[in-house]
Amino acid sequence: MPHNTFDTLKDFKIGKKTGQFYSLPALGEALGVAVERLPVSIRIVLEAVLRNCDGKKVTEDHIRELAAWKPNAPREDEIPFVVARVVLQDFTGVPLLADLAAMRTVAAKQGKNAKSIEPLVPVDLVVDHSVMIDEYGKPKALDLNMKIEFTRNQERYKFLKWGMQAFDTFGVVPPGFGIVHQVNLEYLARGVFKRDKVYYPDSLVGTDSHTTMINGIGVVGWGVGGIEAEAGMLGQPVYILTPDVVGVELKGQLREGVTATDLVLTITELLRKEKVVGKFVEFCGEGTTSLSVTDRATIGNMAPEYGATMGFFPVDDRTIEFFKGTGRTKDEVEALEAYFRAQNMYGVPAAADIDFTKLITLDLSTVTPSLAGPKRPQDRIELGNVKNTFADLFSKSAAENGFSQPADKLDQVFKADNGVELQNGDILIAAITSCTNTSNPSVMLAAGLLAKKAVERGMKVRKHIKTSLAPGSRVVTEYLERAGLLPYLEKLGFSVAAYGCTTCIGNAGDIAPEFNELIYLNNLVCAAVLSGNRNFEARIHPNIKANFLASPPLVLAYALAGTMKRDLMTEPVGKGKDGDVWLGDIWPTSDEINEVMKYAMDPAVFRANYAQVKENPGKLWEKIKGGEGDVYEWPDSTYIAEPPFFDNFEMEPAPMPAVKNARALGVFGDSITTDHISPAGSIKDTSPAGKYLIANGVLKPDFNSYGARRGNHEVMMRGTFANVRIKNLMIPPNADGSRVEGGITRFQPGGEEMSIYDAAMKYISEGTQTVIFGGEEYGTGSSRDWAAKGTQLLGVKAVIVRSFERIHRSNLVGMGVLPLQFKGEDSVQSLGITGEETYDISGLENGIRPQMDVTLTVRWADGRTRDVPLLLRIDTPIEVDYYNHGGILPFVLRQLMAA
Repeated sequence: MPHNTFDTLKDFKIGKKTGQFYSLPALGEALGVAVERLPVSIRIVLEAVLRNCDGKKVTEDHIRELAAWKPNAPREDEIPFVVARVVLQDFTGVPLLADLAAMRTVAAKQGKNAKSIEPLVPVDLVVDHSVMIDEYGKPKALDLNMKIEFTRNQERYKFLKWGMQAFDTFGVVPPGFGIVHQVNLEYLARGVFKRDKVYYPDSLVGTDSHTTMINGIGVVGWGVGGIEAEAGMLGQPVYILTPDVVGVELKGQLREGVTATDLVLTITELLRKEKVVGKFVEFCGEGTTSLSVTDRATIGNMAPEYGATMGFFPVDDRTIEFFKGTGRTKDEVEALEAYFRAQNMYGVPAAADIDFTKLITLDLSTVTPSLAGPKRPQDRIELGNVKNTFADLFSKSAAENGFSQPADKLDQVFKADNGVELQNGDILIAAITSCTNTSNPSVMLAAGLLAKKAVERGMKVRKHIKTSLAPGSRVVTEYLERAGLLPYLEKLGFSVAAYGCTTCIGNAGDIAPEFNELIYLNNLVCAAVLSGNRNFEARIHPNIKANFLASPPLVLAYALAGTMKRDLMTEPVGKGKDGDVWLGDIWPTSDEINEVMKYAMDPAVFRANYAQVKENPGKLWEKIKGGEGDVYEWPDSTYIAEPPFFDNFEMEPAPMPAVKNARALGVFGDSITTDHISPAGSIKDTSPAGKYLIANGVLKPDFNSYGARRGNHEVMMRGTFANVRIKNLMIPPNADGSRVEGGITRFQPGGEEMSIYDAAMKYISEGTQTVIFGGEEYGTGSSRDWAAKGTQLLGVKAVIVRSFERIHRSNLVGMGVLPLQFKGEDSVQSLGITGEETYDISGLENGIRPQMDVTLTVRWADGRTRDVPLLLRIDTPIEVDYYNHGGILPFVLRQLMAA
């Protein structure tokens, strides 16, 4: 039976029907607070706290605290947020399922009911991260790549099939339907839910940082690590520290020729400078009202790139139009609008109507065509500055984000064994990819129109450039075909190659062996251009060092140009049948885009497409046969192995060990990403993971990727800190000042160089604890929990840095690793830490409090010592419990088994 806390359970009208809801206006009256002044995102979280009040995990005090949210106040209270559902992608979903299966194994061994380990909310996994661009540039590429995908990933897909029958609320969207966030936007999101006659808004967490794309339709949701998602699935609230909410007031309109991609790159640059890490961002103002839902989704999608927990847009008329256009039922659409009107949350507020922590204003008319790169998504470059910026960075040091190359090498010509001549700056990969952009018809149709104009002028893309089109949904292909534009994309080599993340996640597939050899021998800085959201080092391809994010039409334009050393604003893009062709000759007008937009929103097309998820998932998927039973049998596999996180599990947790005489496993600089810590892409045969696979009978062509191997901890712990571009500052610099790259360290004492994995195993065998040091923005990027799991399995007890990104800090706590932060201006550099010292961490002996001070004692070989104050980034009381239990998974398992 629904409760009636604060007399807030009220009726509301849905057309001619009546429903019940927990009324926020009524709560405001009962508590005497102006709920209508709260940011809309806070109000939606407040409704969840109110509705889930049980007097235990969620109390009336939690409701009062959040209802009394102040724009500027100390953030000490934690919010127990119970989500409506959980969304997974397969790279993170498979290891999550392995953890759940392992928990069932533990329960069964201890004589408990294995079915007690069961998700309590709907869980949807979309298989989108596994397909690679092996074949490209031809009509059969899609079919060929899917067949290769199923051959490579058969063991993983069998495991998913077992999960579908073992867990009652676990559903799978099979390969070939699209990217998780676009599928979520177009299909999984229902607007409002109904249980026991009570309506409530959609909310979720997802095991992918870009879950925030759903913020574009007024849904509160964000990315978390798999371990945190598991806790949410099993009935544990998602605990967050009460956030600041930064308002972004958009004014005016975008200029002719400017895309949503240009806008989101501008917002990413702007908000990174504003330091919105861990904060909610909420958009308001007349400019926000003018944006389409797909433009809003593009902006919400890149919240991780600007550092925010969310990039939220309220529900309004455009949201309703989107729900109608994507084939939601009449009842769903009516309920969505009626609910938000009843809560007084319908429409985009003016900036003056909401009390924000801070208000930032952006005039849309100031946005210009842009790219971002070559190493980070927040490094925006105006289109007219790309050529000069590349030339400048070519000779700058790595510390200046450059490539440390002699300037006179920039225009040298190098000939590969296949006869192709390459220069620095030449483009080898051009990919229209990623949920960020392929969900947005305006930029996809713009790409199609540009392709049409280019083909009609006789332009071509050079054959050696790896071109691909990987839409986030089959619907994209449908509207490109109906608009008559797909044939022109195909003529330029952009045939549909996959429905999945592909190049953006690092599944670009390989380039020609001759190019790899030429790049390696001559240290060339070649380029990739993609319509993605991430361009971190070695993410796109291990040998392509310059990676640029751009809108789909600009990806095409640069593919036609073939190089980053051409200024597309002042030089021709290339040659056509009648001579030079300029960007203005082929760039589509807004009128031309609007003319074909009618093909993009057909409800019947959306309904027919997504009906096939259950009715016709495809013969390849239907042929996969999974195991049966509630408990997984763990057959021998290099893909799926029983994780070691519950080894020696006891109902009473052992005390967490003090950190004494620890050694540094690695000392890193700023902006160390989760890609650096736990790569998702290709596995080198000479790496510890590659050697392990070879020793277990796996041939190099069958290695697959780190992402696909995340169900096997033996592979993943060997891949931790194994990124080919990571720079461990413990290794002395080269003679020219450049840094040695790759996952190597110096074992202390003595300084013997070896792989980080081998050093970690040697330290563990000797009983020596280890720590990691880093700089600013440690753990930026993907939400992958393996960056924390791998760190823990290597024996690391603490990570000590200048600042953390939100999700990775949480994941470290969730795995029982101490996240510690330097205070003031202290850093590795200012303290003279080289990695040759020993370290103690003290201050935790008498109990842990959130965000307490602790002490790092550094001991140098010459006998000097120094005590350094650190901030413990265990931020909330529940995180203290997680850490004391050795991590979130043992904590939750103990709760479930004790019930």
